[in-house]
Amino acid sequence: MRFLLAAACLSLVGCSHTPATPSAPASEDVISPAGAIVAAADRPESDRALDTGRHPAALLEFVGVRPGMKVAELMAGGGYTTELLARAVGPRGVVYGENPRFVLERFAEKPWSERLARPVNQNVVRVDRELDDPLPPEVTDLDAVVSNIIYHDTVWFGTDRAKMNAAVFRALKPGGVYVILDSSAMPGTGVRDAQTLHRIDEQTVRDEVLAAGFQFLQDSDVWRNPQDTRDWDSSPGAAGARRGTSDRFALKFIKPR
Repeated sequence: MRFLLAAACLSLVGCSHTPATPSAPASEDVISPAGAIVAAADRPESDRALDTGRHPAALLEFVGVRPGMKVAELMAGGGYTTELLARAVGPRGVVYGENPRFVLERFAEKPWSERLARPVNQNVVRVDRELDDPLPPEVTDLDAVVSNIIYHDTVWFGTDRAKMNAAVFRALKPGGVYVILDSSAMPGTGVRDAQTLHRIDEQTVRDEVLAAGFQFLQDSDVWRNPQDTRDWDSSPGAAGARRGTSDRFALKFIKPR
C-alpha cells in the first residue's frame, strides 16, 4: 500500500505504476490508524465478514483519508465503505453517502437507514440522487470521492458517465482525489461485461476519467488477483465462495491544482 507519490508526480498527466504493498509495522504492537479503524470493537459483524476480500485498511490508506476531511462515496449501498470513511474523518469531518433510487428501492433502503442510525455515522449526510449528477451543488471543496466496485454498474444503469465524472470534478477541491476500484474485465472489452459479469475494462475507466480533466496519480496492486480468469460473474449474489477474489484495479486520479 502506498500513500501519495512524490510531489513531482503531481504535475504529470500520467504517473508510472509502483508496487503497492503495505509497509510492515515496526513491531507486533504497532497498528496503523487505518488498522485501528478496521479493528474497532463496535464494527458490525456483518462488515467484518467482508473484510478479507475488501481490504478496508488498505482502502483507507489508498484514499489518504484523514480526520477533518470532506469526502463522498458514490452509490454507497448499505454503507460498508461509508462507515469506514466516517470513522476515518471523525467528528470534525463529513461524508456524503450517495445512492440512486434504483439501489435504494432494490436492496439498500433498510440497511442504509439502519447504518445511518448508528452513532458512529452521525457525520454522514444522506444524499438520494442519480449518478448523472450525484452531489448537490452546495457540496464543494471535497478532499476525496470514492467509487468502490460500482463504476461498472453505471453502464447498465444508463448513467451518463461523462456527466458523472464532470460532476465529481466540480465537487472536488484542487488537489482532491477521485478513487475508483472495480472488477477487471478482459483487456479490450470496454463495457461489454458490465451487466453480465459485473466487470469493466480498466483502460475504459482510465480514459473516461482523464477525459473529465483529471490527472492520473497512482494505482495499487493490493486488490489484484492474477489467477482470476475474468470470465465469471463477480457480483455478490452470483460469486458465491469466490466473492472478493476477482482481479480488481484500484486507480487514484487528482484534480489539478
